Amino acid sequence: MALQTAFIPYTLDFKFDARTSRGAISQHQVYFIKIWHEAEPTIVGLGECAPLAGLSIDHRPDLVQKLEAVCQTINAGKTETLNLDKLELQEWPAIRFALETALLDLQNGGERLIYSNSFSSGEAGIPINGLVWMGDKDFMQQQITQKLTQGYSCLKLKIGGLDFTTELEILQSIRETASEKDLTIRVDANGAFAPDEAFKKLERLAKYNIHSIEQPIKQSQWKAMAELCAYTPVPIALDEELIGVQAPAKQTELLETIKPQYIILKPTLVGGLQKSADWIELAEERTIGWWMTSALESNIGLNAISQFTANYSLEMPQGLGTGQLYHNNISSPLEIEQGKLWYRRKQEWGQL
Repeated sequence: MALQTAFIPYTLDFKFDARTSRGAISQHQVYFIKIWHEAEPTIVGLGECAPLAGLSIDHRPDLVQKLEAVCQTINAGKTETLNLDKLELQEWPAIRFALETALLDLQNGGERLIYSNSFSSGEAGIPINGLVWMGDKDFMQQQITQKLTQGYSCLKLKIGGLDFTTELEILQSIRETASEKDLTIRVDANGAFAPDEAFKKLERLAKYNIHSIEQPIKQSQWKAMAELCAYTPVPIALDEELIGVQAPAKQTELLETIKPQYIILKPTLVGGLQKSADWIELAEERTIGWWMTSALESNIGLNAISQFTANYSLEMPQGLGTGQLYHNNISSPLEIEQGKLWYRRKQEWGQL
């Protein structure tokens, strides 16, 4: 039963302009990869290739050309199995993640059940952080109030887009509402701080009992980041820093040079589920904490990341709450309730 594959372009429309320190986006172009056996065309595995502009190493003008070439190679191969290492996808992490997911889905009957665990069976939910997007002060306050009402015990705020004093005022208002005991606060700077100002800003953030800050300075400044991690009053999580670091020796060097408190894993950006598992193993060997985060995928990609995440014993909230961002997301069994993501087996998947 030879494998066959094809891809479908799909444009996701945000419910609002999603702002980070890198700018605002209103749409996200993704590509769904379908894999099936030639003799059983109705059983289809599905994966999502969703690189992000300005962030993913494979958000390139020739992405579609590469997708076409990969599909042609697979279709011409007429093989029953697929070795992803032979497709030369080192520079195409989002494609690798999509193919990896589609193959796992196909192996399990093409029903979007990627792994068998307590999450995919609907028995347990995954604790997640509530994501608060950048905007003016009123917009951010509105989101915070909404997330607290919805039962989240962990909030993640995008910072670096407003005046820093205003951002501190927002944190102050949160802490006046909920103490560290009742609410965990994470912040994500997306590399917005200059190295020479970062430590002073971290000192000011520490007054609000912040759990962690993601990527305070831009990536590829290992020496400056290592110094920050050594002396920071707020634990630091590496995010963008991991993008494009594929070789095991380089991954080890990065962790042992910078010595972060945490790493954050986005399969679309780091090269898929197995690559994420490799990072987790390296981090745990060095007592570095970690959590998984989606990267604005649709529910197809989010589902795969969530089921993968549930294979682990989770000690803290994950960053898996992005399924509600789009007007035209693929309907799915994924549901958020009281700060947890659930897979409701009775709800059906929508069609592409």
